[in-house]
Amino acid sequence: MNTSPPDDAHAGYRPTDQRSSIDANRHWWDEDAQDYYAAHGAFLGDVDLVWGPEGTRERDAQLLGSIDSLVGRDVLEIGCGAGQGARWVAAQGARVVAGDLSAGMLRQARRIEERLHQDAASYSVAPESPQHERTPVTYVQADACALPFVDQSFDMAFSAYGAVPFVADSAQLMAEVYRVLRPGGRWVFSVTHPIRWAFPDAPGPAGLTVHRSYFDETPYVESLGDTITYAEHHRTLAHRINEVISAGLILTSITEPTWPADNQQIWGGWSPLRGALLPGTLIVSACRP
Repeated sequence: MNTSPPDDAHAGYRPTDQRSSIDANRHWWDEDAQDYYAAHGAFLGDVDLVWGPEGTRERDAQLLGSIDSLVGRDVLEIGCGAGQGARWVAAQGARVVAGDLSAGMLRQARRIEERLHQDAASYSVAPESPQHERTPVTYVQADACALPFVDQSFDMAFSAYGAVPFVADSAQLMAEVYRVLRPGGRWVFSVTHPIRWAFPDAPGPAGLTVHRSYFDETPYVESLGDTITYAEHHRTLAHRINEVISAGLILTSITEPTWPADNQQIWGGWSPLRGALLPGTLIVSACRP
């Protein structure tokens, strides 16, 4: 069986716009949803909020606030994927809306929901707050830069490697988050650490040598002929933070998780070797005044 890429397949760094990014990434995640879950579902869990490949979990980090503070809150997950994080937050007593651009990812989320409901015992995965009855997650297909919600709908919003790096206009995404948050609302998101863009996406020694400028924000694009099939957008740390501030949000903390000794997995360019030397994930916490 010939598994080599088509002759007109191309991957590299070149400009692309918002519309092309949206169309490409919607199709990409529609096609990849089941394979992505098969590869990473065990690590992510079905009812857990994991902020990145290091394995930082919300039950330990409490970046959204104390676990008890989630009870009764209206929470939005942006770029929810298969909904693992949304289900964990809902298990703590919050009312959760989970949005994703990809219908394929939302179908995967609902498959997991159906399976968990068939095994009710496995869905009571909330040992931190067993007294709280879980409210079902509401899933919505949505563009993160044009959220279909009225102003000040949510007490908090979060995204764990979700929509933020997959849109060309991430400043608009930040403005949308500001719009839908209530005063005092919290916004927490994780992305690939900006410094990682200066290194090859390789987990071994080859991934430890700088191969391009950190300051070059040209997106990584895959295409088939003239059709873009995948796009991911880099922002320097300063650019990313300034987008948050320009949206009117107040920066409250920056987290750079360290790689734990017991995590031996390799996930793309993430690995114990690189994790010991370079930050792999950036977690930004902010709030609407």
